[in-house]
Amino acid sequence: MSDALLGRLVGFCGALRGASVPVSVAEELDAARALAAVELLDREQWRAGLAATLLKRPVYRRTFDVLFDLWFPLATGEPLGAPAPGTRPAEIDALRAELAEALRTGDANALRRLAQQAVGSLGRADAQPGRQSWFSYRVLRLLQPDTLVSALLDALLAGEPRGGMAEKVARTAIDEGIRAFRAEVEADVRRRVAEERGITAVTRNAVPTLIDQVDFLRATRDDLAALRRTVQPLARRLATRLAARRRLAHRGRFDVRRTIRASLATGGVPVVTHHRPRRPHKPELVVLCDVSGSAAGFAHFTLLLTAALREQFARVRAFAFVDTCDEVTRLLGDGMELPDAVARMSREADLVAYDGHSDYGNAFEVFADRWPDAVGPNTSLLILGDARNNYRSPALPTLRRLVAAARHAYWLNPEPTGQWGSGDSIATKYAREVPMVECRNAAQLAAFVERILPNADGRTHHGHGRP
Repeated sequence: MSDALLGRLVGFCGALRGASVPVSVAEELDAARALAAVELLDREQWRAGLAATLLKRPVYRRTFDVLFDLWFPLATGEPLGAPAPGTRPAEIDALRAELAEALRTGDANALRRLAQQAVGSLGRADAQPGRQSWFSYRVLRLLQPDTLVSALLDALLAGEPRGGMAEKVARTAIDEGIRAFRAEVEADVRRRVAEERGITAVTRNAVPTLIDQVDFLRATRDDLAALRRTVQPLARRLATRLAARRRLAHRGRFDVRRTIRASLATGGVPVVTHHRPRRPHKPELVVLCDVSGSAAGFAHFTLLLTAALREQFARVRAFAFVDTCDEVTRLLGDGMELPDAVARMSREADLVAYDGHSDYGNAFEVFADRWPDAVGPNTSLLILGDARNNYRSPALPTLRRLVAAARHAYWLNPEPTGQWGSGDSIATKYAREVPMVECRNAAQLAAFVERILPNADGRTHHGHGRP
């Protein structure tokens, strides 16, 4: 391996550490050995070899790919045959026609080549007086790839009727192609800026936030897709924690017959007592989700979490509310697609009784009145919302009864703790009735799951529960 390539690898590993991706010296040595074993002319083999040796968790992959493209670019400078920069209408029309054809055929190489040409031709603009730079938004604004969808659907369906499975498959393929084109444009812009300003300067702004640090309230559609993979193992761990807490809390009932029989070996003195084994218990869960406008981004996460938890609990019932409450368990079936679930919820669920503004107090009272048996001694109650109540009655006695009836009760709040109690927030009042935890991202969700790990005496580090 050449000194230049080794220096690039060292710099790349340092950039990963700077982006909060843990890379040890031993893993760095393994990566050097991997590069010596792969085909140097195959860039994707490089990527796969380095990812296999340097990454410990899938959550780091997106950051890895961005930094890999910066430190080991596919090309430098202008691609061969690239047109001169300009924004002539005829040139834009020609690029749009090429983009439509590449999307129709699903040609990934054509999309990559076209992205490089489009950035070189359309992406240059003034960043500030006297200095120019490259911008992906300029390319995408001029080409407007989203406006090609209708014409592409007509071409792909070839006269077939709209609304069927064929249209759904075609639309999915087009959407994936447009996302791939956007990603190629952004990658080429980063590459060009890095060539002009240096990799280190670009790295600070180009590296995406790690998925477990993405704020639920600001998560994009792609973020939610990645969060689905992160939430699944957390749901399994949460179910394990709650089941273990019940299992460790007490031994089974005292077994008189076995204790007397055992005492015969010690002269009738019951030196060792025996208890009946506890029945295996798979916990039940009730989830109450705020899906109002102020918590809309968080609501998407709560649906992901609830769907993941369904596989881990004996029974899961999901309830959503804005200013009234309705059960939405039926909308979270197997293979749930998040946009479909959200759309069905807005159409089918009875969530608005008055003005569509959050009313936690009324929602709790409606829940307790319509489903009085939903929360019982085997139930874990999980409430998700920001506790912003628009200065309405909080119905604290009702919440107190629900918490007392449940085996465990927790509240996950997507707002920072410092904002609790400000404005129309009544989080501090609710926090006196039920343990409330700041949960703005997957990392905080993981920390919450760890905090309810049962101790040897059956108590948890955090949370309401019966001894």
